Amino acid sequence: MKYSLGPLLYYWPKNQTEAFYHAAMESSADIIYLGEAVCSKRREMKVNDWLDLAKTLAQSGKQVVLSTLALIQAPSELTELKRYIENSEFLIEANDLGAVNMASEHGLPYVAGPALNCYNAYTLRSLHKQGMIRWCMPVELSRDWLSNLLNQCEELGIRRQFEVEVFSYGHLPLAYSARCFTARSENRPKDECETCCINYPTGRNVISQENQQVFVLNGIQTQSGYCYNLGNNLKEMDGLVDIVRLSPQGHDTLNLITQFRKNEQGQSPLKLQNHADCNGYWKRIAGLELVEE
Repeated sequence: MKYSLGPLLYYWPKNQTEAFYHAAMESSADIIYLGEAVCSKRREMKVNDWLDLAKTLAQSGKQVVLSTLALIQAPSELTELKRYIENSEFLIEANDLGAVNMASEHGLPYVAGPALNCYNAYTLRSLHKQGMIRWCMPVELSRDWLSNLLNQCEELGIRRQFEVEVFSYGHLPLAYSARCFTARSENRPKDECETCCINYPTGRNVISQENQQVFVLNGIQTQSGYCYNLGNNLKEMDGLVDIVRLSPQGHDTLNLITQFRKNEQGQSPLKLQNHADCNGYWKRIAGLELVEE
């Protein structure tokens, strides 16, 4: 299997972001996704900054993919999307059907990101006809669902025509909204948010009345409260998954890629914690649950 470092979902200062990705060059990740996938108001890193960083990472031997917004709401965001599409050098991850259409119009291959609602083989066939060469499964789907879906793809004759990637580590991106939850939590209107999410480098925790961390607020994105971790489920991916995705939570994520590699056959299990880690969706049960083999 290959290992990918997903796009940075949080808002970090430019120097911190660049330092993280320069460290990522030395990691064992095969693929690195770059770009702003959550909110266009996060402008510490401009389009040219991401493209320059992409060129540097590519020179280190990594495959670089440029991730696009999951919720496109303004003409200015379409203009930036067009710049990514027309870069002519790097693969694009489409997280919105607008990006799919634009890539298809330019005759470009693309990655179908986890934000796309893609739940059956017929949708995959349609996306493949439009240029999809890799599909990252929506985060709420299970191993059983994936297995059944790929059997359907086999029947349609497209099983080997695209790579399968699975979000396997990090706080799960569950939903997107036109509202900014982080700004609202500080009693700020979205248009005057002052990009306050930069003050929460791993998002803002939401605690229930039962004192359970149920969600993480990350700008317009709602994430799972517990950290999704399939590090002990890698053996179950044999024959199904080509690429294992880890979402950056900090520099420790880079070391975790190596730990995942060492545990592909279950020979070096990771230590997971109840009420902190989860793998429920993969097991087709409640998402916050942790099933340890």
